Amino acid sequence: MAMWLAGFAGVVVVAVGVVPALLAGKPLPLPVWAVSLISAVQSGGLLALAVWSGLSLAPRVGLRAPLFEAIGASAPLAAALRPQWLAGLLGGLAAGAALKMLSALAPAQLAAAAPALDLPLAARLLYGGITEELLLRWGLMSALLWLFWRLLQRASGRPSTAGVAAAIVAAALLFGLGHLPAAAALTGGLTAPVVGYVIGANAVFGVLAGWLFWRFGLEAAMLAHATAHLLLYFSA
Repeated sequence: MAMWLAGFAGVVVVAVGVVPALLAGKPLPLPVWAVSLISAVQSGGLLALAVWSGLSLAPRVGLRAPLFEAIGASAPLAAALRPQWLAGLLGGLAAGAALKMLSALAPAQLAAAAPALDLPLAARLLYGGITEELLLRWGLMSALLWLFWRLLQRASGRPSTAGVAAAIVAAALLFGLGHLPAAAALTGGLTAPVVGYVIGANAVFGVLAGWLFWRFGLEAAMLAHATAHLLLYFSA
């Protein structure tokens, strides 16, 4: 429940503070508040599925969320977070710097739409830092690694490094693909440069976040995601 509530905070922030702004002035079949509510319900359901997937499958393949485990066990939180915070912070700074440099390579039509991509800081931190990591790393990457482990190793032993790498990369690419609808809406259509940039730039971070999740725990990926957003927000 703690995981879902943490992720749903991001869903609420997007439904209240982002969706109405994106839909302002556009012809809609329903009132904006109804569209926001439907969006929140759909996202909340998907989040519940991702949380369930991770809780069911992550422990089987050696993936963990130490801080949430400590919350569930009423154990000291600082001890659970201590091995993760430095890796997450450094990873976020590195990812933010890399994405800042990559922004110079953004296609012109995407760069022109950049002001519309300027999400509120709360949405970046809560939805990006927590909700997306629960969806993409905890839910999806755990499921992919479990699938590779079942198919390639017949659920024997620990997942191979190759299987882990495949799950990390696959989840990272899907993370990039998930940003294409927003890019299409903002630019008026997808071109090869836009598709390549959106998938590539997001996959760069996705690979790092997946590695942090594997080596240190889910919260390291969350901290890195939030830190990268902070760096990009204040360096804009």
